[in-house]
Amino acid sequence: MSSANLLIAHGGGPTAVINASLAGVVGEAQAQPGVRRIFGARHGIEGVLVDDLLDLTELTAAELTRLERTPSSAIGSCRYKVGETDYDRIAEVLRSRDIGYFLYNGGNDSMDTCLHMSEQMGDVRVAGIPKTIDNDLAGTDHAPGFGSAARYYAVSTAELCLEASALGIQVSVLEVMGRNAGWLAASASLARALDPRFPLLILTPERRFERERFLAAVASVWKSTRGFVVVASEGLSGPDGQVLGTSGGRESIDAFGHKMPGGVGEYLAGLLRSELGVRARAEKPGLLGRASSVLTSEVDRREALLCGRHAVSRLCSGASGFMVGLRRTSVGGYDVEPVLVDLAEVANVERTLPDEYIRDDGLDVSSSFADYCLPLIGEEPFGSYLRLPGGT
Repeated sequence: MSSANLLIAHGGGPTAVINASLAGVVGEAQAQPGVRRIFGARHGIEGVLVDDLLDLTELTAAELTRLERTPSSAIGSCRYKVGETDYDRIAEVLRSRDIGYFLYNGGNDSMDTCLHMSEQMGDVRVAGIPKTIDNDLAGTDHAPGFGSAARYYAVSTAELCLEASALGIQVSVLEVMGRNAGWLAASASLARALDPRFPLLILTPERRFERERFLAAVASVWKSTRGFVVVASEGLSGPDGQVLGTSGGRESIDAFGHKMPGGVGEYLAGLLRSELGVRARAEKPGLLGRASSVLTSEVDRREALLCGRHAVSRLCSGASGFMVGLRRTSVGGYDVEPVLVDLAEVANVERTLPDEYIRDDGLDVSSSFADYCLPLIGEEPFGSYLRLPGGT
């Protein structure tokens, strides 16, 4: 391919490190002789459809460094489901802009768009860059965005445990993002890195909610400690498969046909109040847990940057139709290397939390999950905290 322009778009919910991948793309593209101009689509594929592109070619090294540490999406994102008739319009825009390289940074729905583009636009090299706080992408050990969100929930859970034990008067129910996959709910267990004695119950959507077992477990813990934390995924469902707290028409559907849950925390807190007579309060960080710059994992940031750089490098070397994945390479330590994953293996494939990481009773995670997740959240987040002997 002779020299051509490059276009990157963001899809789905932003993360704390999606701009690090963007900075990696721009920085690497600036160094590639085969790339003339670098464009970013405003608000994802919707920006492509209306030819609303931002020229990123002249960003300076100082600006890229700041971009790496800016949360959310600097070019905007969207949740638009691309229809079959849209691809003709996309091809028209790419031709008019002389785009020879296209990158989409997103989750499994975005990888489906990448797959269709790679199949239908033979003159354009296409690559996917992984991005999701839910960590439900196939073909990669983990996805950029997850490590920072996991760090947020680990720290938030630890601080909520300290609050609960200090007063000792109520159960705090923390509702965590994650529609069908419990990776983020599981990450709350890393609060035990501060104090392994923290009483925690963790409910993930991979196990159906069993009302009586849950109430019995809470009642048992309540006998020995009056303040503790229950962590629940927003996608937790009952025996009938209906997400808890979404009855009465509260549940909505997004453009991709996904159920958009909400209300699990309030449901569980209400259940504890009515059935056990204990004080219970629901907490829901919501979007704050997705794009917090304060608790960003430096490991996550570096890996997001790496994925962006590697995607451009391989496109310019002739590869196409792939997503960049991360593979662990070390034993007894932690390191990763970028690998190429066929888009057909990733598109619309949802990776849930494996059984090996869920305790048999479905009310907590196994100790092996910490071995997997701790390296991803970066530097020890509790190093400055003090736990007094005999304290709460």
